[in-house]
Amino acid sequence: MSNALKDYTTVVTKVQKKGRGQMGTVWKSEAGKNLTFSVLKHFNTLNVDHQFHLNIAVSLALHTVLTDLNIPNVKVKWPNDIMSGSKKICGILIENVLNGSLVKKSVIGIGLNVNQASFNNLDKASSLSLLSGRTFDLDYVLKLILEKIKAFLDTLEQISAFDMKTNYESHLFRKDQVSTFKKQDGELVPGIIRGVSEEGKLIVELEDEIFTQYSFKEVSLQF
Repeated sequence: MSNALKDYTTVVTKVQKKGRGQMGTVWKSEAGKNLTFSVLKHFNTLNVDHQFHLNIAVSLALHTVLTDLNIPNVKVKWPNDIMSGSKKICGILIENVLNGSLVKKSVIGIGLNVNQASFNNLDKASSLSLLSGRTFDLDYVLKLILEKIKAFLDTLEQISAFDMKTNYESHLFRKDQVSTFKKQDGELVPGIIRGVSEEGKLIVELEDEIFTQYSFKEVSLQF
């Protein structure tokens, strides 16, 4: 069925009961208060080795829209959460269909906290409304996001990967600050985020100026 769907076909749900995030986490959203939607994008020449560029483009699109809406201190928390200060306001989950060495198509799932006022025990979560003191029109915000995603993705296969990655790195959450990272075995290590690799791995400077790279599943940022 999806082969017959056009580029940027978007499915929006007002009630999401089984939202998924990275590594099996759950995205909880209050009905009618937030934006939870998925966007289909086909590609012709996007190499598998460059699939993280898609994460970068979508993150930059959201960063641009939220900054234009005067949401304060918008940052990208690697690999693909959007933060305002120390509060998480948006999650992105991208699933790619591959054909040999190329990305054939992608489904871009986005959950954005817009008008939700309470997050119970989720002390690190917030919404556009809580951060700005305003109530937002969901359709208007969705329109802005879809327009900006299209603008970024339409040029993804032609744009300079270096320039795009540099832009992404300039907005990284806690970049160049001492942070704590939790490894798969539970070990906590201090380090400083310095950037991301071409493959989307997080580049972290450890003690004694030792640089290492972590994939999504190898480490989580504890702030």
